[in-house]
Amino acid sequence: MRILRSTVLLILTGLCLNSAMDAQVFNEKEVHLKNLRQLTFGGDNAEAYFNETGDKLIFQSNNPEWGLDCDHIFLLDIEEAADNPDYRPPMISSGEGRTTCSYFMPMGMGVLYASTHEGGAGCPHTPDLRRDGKYLWPIFDDYNIYIADEEGNITRKLTDEKGYDAEATVSPDGEWIVFTSLRSGDLELWLVRPDGSDLRQVTDRLGYSGGAFFSPDSKKLVFRASVFTSKEEEEEYQELLKEGLVAPTNMEIFVVDIDGSNLTQVTNLGKANWAPFFHPSGEKILFSSNHHSESGWEFQLFMIDLDGSNLKQITHESRFNAFPMFSPDGKKLVFSSNRNNGGTRDTNIFIADWVD
Repeated sequence: MRILRSTVLLILTGLCLNSAMDAQVFNEKEVHLKNLRQLTFGGDNAEAYFNETGDKLIFQSNNPEWGLDCDHIFLLDIEEAADNPDYRPPMISSGEGRTTCSYFMPMGMGVLYASTHEGGAGCPHTPDLRRDGKYLWPIFDDYNIYIADEEGNITRKLTDEKGYDAEATVSPDGEWIVFTSLRSGDLELWLVRPDGSDLRQVTDRLGYSGGAFFSPDSKKLVFRASVFTSKEEEEEYQELLKEGLVAPTNMEIFVVDIDGSNLTQVTNLGKANWAPFFHPSGEKILFSSNHHSESGWEFQLFMIDLDGSNLKQITHESRFNAFPMFSPDGKKLVFSSNRNNGGTRDTNIFIADWVD
């Protein structure tokens, strides 16, 4: 869940100690990244996604120096932000509730994001996210998806169901919005037109399915989903869901056609594989994973072919890297990392030229 992705970021980066290498920005093993630049400085900043022209990013932050108690949505000018610790991007969410899962609409039609603000102006209460040695994500019932202009004026409420609706992204052709919803009784992927019409359910499998992005040709979706190895794990998932919680520890990457056909499991790595995004070729996927980490604390970016072959590690620096996205022209990669945070718990946004 994209809000869930933000939450697990806070948990994972907040509970592990940063290594001495965190003082570095670039690692010589990162051969696919060139001219790496830091765009935010302080707090937890995540889920940064490009506009159509590739010169702006929309992202969420809880930076306490900006007076924030939980996540809100900001619009970032890349050139203004590059290497400028004093740059403060404008907030374009309402400033109320908790917000997440922002994305640009096509053709200058504004932005979308999920918010709990109609359920209350304050940040919603977050329950204890540790239980029996497991880390949990909260599913806030008050989340709905809104469309706003780039000045922050809400122009449309896209969803109006009781229960979790979030994690929305837009197809490159502008025809569809995909999001994760609890409206069927389980966390599934749904499609809807930008005007709110033609609602369609895509997935129908027990377990969380979410964090979906479209392929470059708008015909497929890549997403992460729960994988169960026993009846007991299925029952635990269902019990936690009743409490508004999900355990994100066992997830794999899947692809599916937008009509719900040809569902395919791409990874079979174990542990948590998440935050997937299509390579510009449409034939590979970048994603974050801790499958290689004995402790489970280290998350790096990996790349894999759609058939599950040719797994390759992309990042090697720091203990947390996630939320990769390619620019519309495929020449740049933006991602979140806790590198260069001075030994703090901060996670920041980085941008690099992509080298195939």
